[in-house]
Amino acid sequence: MPDALYKVRVSKDYLVFCSGHFITYAGGECERLHGHNYRAAVEVEDDLDENHYVFDFIALKDLTRAITDELDHRMLLPTRSRLITLEDDGSNCVVRYRDRHWSFPRDECVLLPIANTTAELLADYIAGRLYAAFQEKGLPIPRLLRVEVEESFGQLAVCEWKR
Repeated sequence: MPDALYKVRVSKDYLVFCSGHFITYAGGECERLHGHNYRAAVEVEDDLDENHYVFDFIALKDLTRAITDELDHRMLLPTRSRLITLEDDGSNCVVRYRDRHWSFPRDECVLLPIANTTAELLADYIAGRLYAAFQEKGLPIPRLLRVEVEESFGQLAVCEWKR
């Protein structure tokens, strides 16, 4: 009998977030401010547990939805960028890139511990948040955690965390 490989994947209509962002590039370029209707999908791979589950669908959907809900209708800003600086200006967050600057209401921003708001690093951020949630809730850490972030139809990034 061949070895079996088991995976669970969630990709629901509500695992979406509509957010603003911009990306900076080495060499001094900075995109215009824009947004996407992002879609997230999460897959875990592992052996079956005593209940013959890889992972509980409901728990995976709920944890992922909590993260995407936090990102929804917000301006996504990187806190670890070498090119962008963030300043607290009372109720606003002032963002600077060279001679350009923007001011956003602080409660409409999500400050992310990433270097750039690329789909790749957003997928990595979501994977990290899920991993921490698994640990916090005493859920099993899967052999493979795969997160996809689609920023537009047919254009997605993938991050895989391996145990």
